[in-house]
Amino acid sequence: MSEKKMSTSRRNQLKSLLLQIGQLMLEQEALEAEEEKMRYMEENCPSLSVPDSVLELQELCRKLHKQLDLVDEERYDIEAKVSKSSKEIDDLKIKIQDLKGKFKKPVLKKVRMSADAMLAALLGSKHKVSMDLRANLKQVKKEVKEEEKQTGDWRKSIEDKAGMDGRKKMFETEA
Repeated sequence: MSEKKMSTSRRNQLKSLLLQIGQLMLEQEALEAEEEKMRYMEENCPSLSVPDSVLELQELCRKLHKQLDLVDEERYDIEAKVSKSSKEIDDLKIKIQDLKGKFKKPVLKKVRMSADAMLAALLGSKHKVSMDLRANLKQVKKEVKEEEKQTGDWRKSIEDKAGMDGRKKMFETEA
């Protein structure tokens, strides 16, 4: 429990020593990587000697084409192996899920999106049709009834029709 705290000068000194050691290790790794690269290049890539005659040059081209074909075949084989192994990995993952039990579907968030936004998301820049149905509706003008035009103020029409005299007038005008 009686841990002594390190002084800041000691901590800074240790920190600088660690940084120096780390920097030296990085430099050594870079030198080793460069040496490894040079060794690989010497082993697999012999120095190129350009021939003087046309026949020798053609022979060199044929040789290089054969080497390119071999490299392409190897690359194709490696790609096929990688794709096959990735399929096997996917199948094994599915088997593991089956063995573990039922797969729980994650809860999806509800996204509120308009029809225009959904079409734009699905179709991208091809989306030009607007789904705003209200904008596509025709404007219809209401026809005002003739009676409302003639009567004008509703108070006057009620006073005229009030009582028996008003009803008599109403029947006489209709007949």
